Amino acid sequence: MIEVLSSGAENERRDRQIKLKLYSSQGVLEYWIADRRRQTVEIFRREAGLLKLALTLYREDTLTSPLLPNLHCPLGQIFES
Repeated sequence: MIEVLSSGAENERRDRQIKLKLYSSQGVLEYWIADRRRQTVEIFRREAGLLKLALTLYREDTLTSPLLPNLHCPLGQIFES
């Protein structure tokens, strides 16, 4: 799952708490939260049955995933568009 944060505290709470819990309970293997304002992507991965924050990527990093072995996406390109 990929979520692009909407502006506003309530929207951010929904994406970071409610949706995270929902996706975790539904067996989602990865949940990415892209924050255009901070230019970060938080990657949550399934660990011991729950989605847990695995890493935070920044503008200068490249997005990869063990679930998508051919994916190599520089975040700078994402945040420029």
